[in-house]
Amino acid sequence: MKAALVAPDGTLLHEARRATARERGPDAVVESILGFAGELRAYGQEHLGHSALAAGVAVPGIVDAENGIAVYAANLGWRDVPLRDLLRERLGAPVALGHDVRTGGLAEGRIGAGKGADRFLFVPLGTGIAGAIGIAGRIEAGAHGYAGEIGHIVVRPDGPACGCGQRGCLETLASAAAVTRAWATASGDPDADAADCAKAVESGDARAREVWLDAVDALAAGLVTALTLLDPRTLIIGGGLAEAGETLFTPLRAAVEERVTFQKLPAIVPAALGDTAGCLGAGLLAWDLLATDSEVTA
Repeated sequence: MKAALVAPDGTLLHEARRATARERGPDAVVESILGFAGELRAYGQEHLGHSALAAGVAVPGIVDAENGIAVYAANLGWRDVPLRDLLRERLGAPVALGHDVRTGGLAEGRIGAGKGADRFLFVPLGTGIAGAIGIAGRIEAGAHGYAGEIGHIVVRPDGPACGCGQRGCLETLASAAAVTRAWATASGDPDADAADCAKAVESGDARAREVWLDAVDALAAGLVTALTLLDPRTLIIGGGLAEAGETLFTPLRAAVEERVTFQKLPAIVPAALGDTAGCLGAGLLAWDLLATDSEVTA
């Protein structure tokens, strides 16, 4: 878990980290979050002179932000956890709840790589691939809270099976986890990962280059579908694969440009906030909540 105290302009005032206690079960995770939030609030009172006025929480999985419920988070074992009410009771302050990727996208859009862009798409490439659609400083969640799930665009119908039930989804081909699997097979090293593949590409390894460019090709196909639908001004790429820098961005920009016809090319840029984006975005959700006096969030 990552937590922070955030100023109204998004400035990071204090940051802390803690294990989730996941090994002790779903209820222990909830209790660890409540305790951590209470400690952070106390820290603000003691060291900054006042307590936090509101809290924002970014949750992995399916979120009913309007009702403050973490509907489903497989890696935490959660189903229908009323997290907003639990935190509000513990903290005595209003609480906003958001999806982790959309929350990180909110921060990148307002104070990170997308600052100043009226339309952007944030795509972190991690274990899976998700997305956040930014419009005029807000994140579009969609009618049912599923907007931006670019990882489940089918780019190769005959491709690998995906956990969503389809075949050839973008995240089965271009996520960090997908590159890790492909490079472990190609290199014969079961412990090799996507970062190792990127290093091998940089050193001129032909097998690594083939694996890498296959992933870039799939990623470009998915991104062109997204930009055809959304026409973003800025395309922000984050997550573990983005840490490869120009080893990723140079071929990716070229592959996207090769595919566009009538579409306008967005600026394709790396995310700026790293793994603090979620904390900062959660803080922005909290400030938005205070500004609107409503508990409807991104």
